[in-house]
Amino acid sequence: MLAIATLGFAINFWAWALISPLGPLWRGDGTLGDLSEADVSLMVAVPVIVGSLGRILVGAFTDKLGGRVMFPLVSAATVVPVLFLAFFALESYALVLVGGFFLGIGGTAFAVGVPFVNAWFPPAQRGLAVGIFGAGMGGTAISALTTVKLYDGLGTKAPFLITAAALAVYAVVAWVVLRDAPGRTVPTTPLGARIVATAKLPITWQACILYAVAFGGYVAFSVYLPAYLIAAHDLSAADASNRMAGFVVLAVLMRPVGGWLADKLGAIPVLAVGFAIVVVGAAISAGTPPLDGIGTIAFLAMAAALGSGSGATFALIAQVSDPARVGGITGLVGAAGGLGGFVPPLIMGYVYGRTDSYAIGLWLLAITAALTLLLTVTIVRRTAEERKPA
Repeated sequence: MLAIATLGFAINFWAWALISPLGPLWRGDGTLGDLSEADVSLMVAVPVIVGSLGRILVGAFTDKLGGRVMFPLVSAATVVPVLFLAFFALESYALVLVGGFFLGIGGTAFAVGVPFVNAWFPPAQRGLAVGIFGAGMGGTAISALTTVKLYDGLGTKAPFLITAAALAVYAVVAWVVLRDAPGRTVPTTPLGARIVATAKLPITWQACILYAVAFGGYVAFSVYLPAYLIAAHDLSAADASNRMAGFVVLAVLMRPVGGWLADKLGAIPVLAVGFAIVVVGAAISAGTPPLDGIGTIAFLAMAAALGSGSGATFALIAQVSDPARVGGITGLVGAAGGLGGFVPPLIMGYVYGRTDSYAIGLWLLAITAALTLLLTVTIVRRTAEERKPA
């Protein structure tokens, strides 16, 4: 069940990230007209908004209907905007925005997988299990490594058609193979009441902030790093996408490591160290150091920290939450993480368009991570100590 869920997460995230590698390419060749840096930033960020806000409802529906229903449903629904982009939108910026908006459905798969996987494992193993599932966010690396190559080599529709086929096959496999955990608790209260009650829990808003910075930082870099590398370091679109893929792969590998460490050492130390690394890495990157030295080290260190922090956040949720509410909490926290990734690209594009520098945006990241570190070692620590792992 864990393997099939992780595969589904990866395929849906692959679809979710299709526009990101193509944004800088379209700006360079004029396919969609004369695009500004802000236009590209909006285009690559729009899929995140539905993938974020949609998780609130999808997480709550997963508590009710189970992952066995929701995984194939989300995957099949994502096929529609992928095909829309392939056949109707590739010469229109406005239609790419429309297709990208609904492409965000793929991003809601996260809110299906966490409660589904969580229910299959005992509390002492949930951090590692959910961390392994979270490694499916490496679907963005698949997109980074293949989309431009397929677009240039096999035709403009190729990356979209291949992804749509993968989604369709997975939807069928998931419907046939997936089973919800025995003894899964099905909530009986209305959807709206459950969302409101979940939102009032202290762990919900605290984890929302942690995940908005940890996973939001990852998403922001995964969608905007190619544009940053091209503008700040004069790389080609293909080289920038490859380097972004390296960032993503390291973050993906560190996510289950973060969950495992949180199971063994506690989530708070893992989160605190991770946010401290982001503070230092962002401050170094603000000076635009060369990529053949400290610049690459700083970005890779941030990738490792953001990945481990994402895994540790959901280990914390598993440790202090009622299992019947994990889907609802995941939906709200996942939405916060996605929104955390939606805002920074817009800020970076806006600031760069007026200053020709990314330094302000990176300093804002350093300050945000420092404030989140302070929250982690104070308020969140108290919440974790009030309810130890079962």
